[in-house]
Amino acid sequence: MAPLPTPPAQPDDAPGQYVGLSAEAAERRARSRGWSTVRSLPPGTVITMEFRSGRINFEVDGSVVTRCWLG
Repeated sequence: MAPLPTPPAQPDDAPGQYVGLSAEAAERRARSRGWSTVRSLPPGTVITMEFRSGRINFEVDGSVVTRCWLG
């Protein structure tokens, strides 16, 4: 059996720093810090719980980030 691949390292970033930013500013910051996938979601969106290395998620309400999490 082949060994499990090691996921790439994620950017060293604190999700809490994005809360309160405009969605546009948060996406620019995330991309400049090396996130390969940036996902903005409206509040209450149903999503799957799979973890994806390199992804940062924003819950955006009224063009402002209200919640941020990794994966």
